[in-house]
Amino acid sequence: MNIEDLEPKIVWDFFHQITQVPRPSGKEERIIAFLESFAKEHGLEYKKDEVGNILIRKPATAGRENRPSVILQSHVDMVCEKNADTVFDFDKDPIRTVVDGNWVRAEGTTLGADNGIGVATELAILASDDIEHGPLECLFTVDEERGLTGANAIKPGFMNGKILLNLDSEDEGELFIGCAGGGNLYGEIKYELMTPPSDIAYFRFEVKGLKGGHSGSDIHLGLGNANKVLARFLYCLMMPATRFHVYLHSFKGGNLHNAIPREATAVVGIPSKLKEEVRVLLNHFIVDVESELKQVDPGFRMEMSSVETPEPNSCLNAKNTCELIYCLNACPHGVLAMSHDMPGLVETSTNLAAVNLEEGLLKITTSQRSSLGAGKRAAAIQVTSAMRLADLIVTQSEGYPGWAPNPQSPILKLAVETYKQLFGKEPAVKAIHAGLECGLFLAKYPDLDMISFGPTLRDVHSPNERIQIDTVGRWWKHLLELLRHV
Repeated sequence: MNIEDLEPKIVWDFFHQITQVPRPSGKEERIIAFLESFAKEHGLEYKKDEVGNILIRKPATAGRENRPSVILQSHVDMVCEKNADTVFDFDKDPIRTVVDGNWVRAEGTTLGADNGIGVATELAILASDDIEHGPLECLFTVDEERGLTGANAIKPGFMNGKILLNLDSEDEGELFIGCAGGGNLYGEIKYELMTPPSDIAYFRFEVKGLKGGHSGSDIHLGLGNANKVLARFLYCLMMPATRFHVYLHSFKGGNLHNAIPREATAVVGIPSKLKEEVRVLLNHFIVDVESELKQVDPGFRMEMSSVETPEPNSCLNAKNTCELIYCLNACPHGVLAMSHDMPGLVETSTNLAAVNLEEGLLKITTSQRSSLGAGKRAAAIQVTSAMRLADLIVTQSEGYPGWAPNPQSPILKLAVETYKQLFGKEPAVKAIHAGLECGLFLAKYPDLDMISFGPTLRDVHSPNERIQIDTVGRWWKHLLELLRHV
């Protein structure tokens, strides 16, 4: 079965079309052109701002012209992650989708259902002539995954509606009315390189098989972080009991600030005579990590292989190697605090997202999230302190605000009522630890009444990303019923 055979057909047809258009964050030109062409083909008014955000308007159906104008909103870019053994170019290749039971996934890459399913749903509504609704504005934002920069660039007056339905949540049957704010911290340093002694052998250590995931919605699951696992092993090599002199040649793990890293690799020089001792140490280490992760990340693997001697003057000296490994181990990762206001909600977290040491240049990327401004600042202080202990130069992104919950929201009340009428049960009302664009919209349109909802997605921001087929139909039905009653 192909995704074009699934129901609701019009939604899955548009989702298939979107998967054929490359749309990495920051490279959305082709999907923007696709949306412009769509608007022209359907005779719909549209406009584009300076950064590429697109707003398409559709008039109300007959008799509903005086209804409130509703904004439907999704982001067009996608996280581009693939397995190491998958040959794929996100700048050129269409996503290869697979229907797998009640799920749709991709072959070895992220699927882009985050937030392609929202985009497809907006297009399905715009293209349909049998859906009841008031005046509609469909907003498609760019560059959400790298820091919500498209939403941040929206200017007052670009939209007219007073109700906004964000279509970027990942659990059908749940309505979200708040989210965390966030920001990124970066550390960088250029090391002087040296040539280790002649009795040094070089080995590649690789961490593989971890699930990865979204650094907001999955951070509480306790998934393995490949950077932390690898740094911990390298620390074990340097422990006084082992007496290994370690020279770090390279370290690479993770790619994106909002993805928990799945893979990491380091090339390390150690005394040749200690090779077998290192293998024994690695075997013990693997057993330890397997026992820790067996319930949440059972695919963990770690491998050691010999490599050729690097070029002269291409390794960190022993002192800098120690400082870097200490820094990576000291740098916090994971949940830092749980909310006291909403039980079960992560309040503050940080993600050691990416580490890249190549030719002596070290770059570290981290992200911090919190529903409290003070919590975000406290997390940033912890990360900054760990980096500065290793003399890294630390810079900080502008960040984005959180979205404070409004339990008295009229659109929330209507969404709860329509869901209960359709399915005989009340939806859950929640806040989410992941970042949504709603906080940025609210800063410029303070009168907006908003909720966020969507079908069920799992393992987003990783090659295991998938969308549950039957939840798309329920979500679509609820969305149409909500538009009919607004």
